[in-house]
Amino acid sequence: MPKKSSSHKVAVGLVQMSCASEPEKNIRKAILKIGEAAKKGAQIVCLQELFRSQYFCQKEDIEFFKLAEPIPGPTTDALARVARQKKVVLVASIFEKRAAGVYHNTAVIIDTNGKIAGKYRKMHIPDDPLYYEKFYFTPGDLGFQTHNTSVGKIGALVCWDQWFPEAARLTALTGAQFLFYPTAIGWLPGEKEEMNQAQHSAWETIQRAHAIANGVYVVVVNRVGKEGKLTFWGQSFVSDPFGRIIVRASSNKEEVLVVVCDLRKIDETRQNWPFLRDRRIDFYTPLSSRFLEPS
Repeated sequence: MPKKSSSHKVAVGLVQMSCASEPEKNIRKAILKIGEAAKKGAQIVCLQELFRSQYFCQKEDIEFFKLAEPIPGPTTDALARVARQKKVVLVASIFEKRAAGVYHNTAVIIDTNGKIAGKYRKMHIPDDPLYYEKFYFTPGDLGFQTHNTSVGKIGALVCWDQWFPEAARLTALTGAQFLFYPTAIGWLPGEKEEMNQAQHSAWETIQRAHAIANGVYVVVVNRVGKEGKLTFWGQSFVSDPFGRIIVRASSNKEEVLVVVCDLRKIDETRQNWPFLRDRRIDFYTPLSSRFLEPS
């Protein structure tokens, strides 16, 4: 069992689970699995994207707006109680109702005392086959930030954000030791196995690259199982700052994984690969352009 005594070691828990159509069942299951992770020694536990429901963005239907709730709200209240009882930090993705007609896909960070340490509203919103998120979610407006908790400095991003190196970089620059990515990604129906494996490889590779480029731990928690037309591919994982995968879940089973992360590796990796030192920030202004036309 991971030890909690070392100030430079943090035990991270990943809850990879399938979801039922009833939100109450999913909340109960998540709470049980948070307890399981805590029993294994986890100090931070991350749930998958929109864990309270099945992935409803496969179609555009105003009925699904009934799943949204405020923050704080019933789900964050329930998670706060668990965080206090189990003395863990929680990272959870919530369908946030901010105001009438304004909704976000929001990652909430709850500290061990049950208080909300911060939240992040998903910045990059996809609009792809079976991922019709622009219908539901307003792009985030809280920027990229680090949330200080009792066990570490956490940066939270959400799913589609994981493809954007700018998001990872800006979050790391605010001091994050961990980049957490609650995720809901799977295979489309009818795709060839070769394409399925290529998609998964690209997804894993770019996130390992975030760990390397920024010298941080990257924690990715995906859902698993078939929902509607999507088959979620699981394979939640943690990459160390050198880009090595130190734990990975299966592609087809619910799992609770706990892995110890040594924070000293962040300094060690950045000393040997000083990418932050050698950045030419004086020439990066064009990154704020949508596209650079040929001169």
